[in-house]
Amino acid sequence: MANQKGRPGRPKAISRDMLAEAAIELFLEQGYDATSVAEIATRAGVGRSSFFNYAAGKADLLWGALDERIRAAAAAVDGGAALREALDDIARDFAPDALALAFAHADAMRLEEHLEVESALRMSRIAQIAARALRVAGTDPLVADVTAGAYGAAVLQALRAWSQAGAGASPFAWHLARALDVVPTR
Repeated sequence: MANQKGRPGRPKAISRDMLAEAAIELFLEQGYDATSVAEIATRAGVGRSSFFNYAAGKADLLWGALDERIRAAAAAVDGGAALREALDDIARDFAPDALALAFAHADAMRLEEHLEVESALRMSRIAQIAARALRVAGTDPLVADVTAGAYGAAVLQALRAWSQAGAGASPFAWHLARALDVVPTR
């Protein structure tokens, strides 16, 4: 078996993080929209078909880790966990990643519109989780929906603030706690 340089040996190990690193480099060089999945795969030293074993598309390289945490928060709330605890878990041990770099360097990567659209989708998903939890707790449906929207916005704005402040400078959990403390409770 030959590795990517044609020499015998083990093939290069691949991971979603490795693909994300290649994607970030390309986004910085040529912009988000101008970068194709094939270019990311080539930069990472893998075939295009191998790319899809690790990510559904280039957006998944940015949002995949957060999406997994949102799904876990939904499962926790649906399993009876307190809403604040489930949302706090989104930030627990969240390390700086491709999404943090994208928020911090959105202008250079020319992906502001992508971040705006995709952030709105995640805010909506979090709001749906929060609304379910608030309704189960007996909150009036209208109040639950409005308050839930604030929870969704708090999570995404905390992520943006953490990223722009230098994601490694302070924990995401600190920014999230500050943002969630702003949301009125009933």
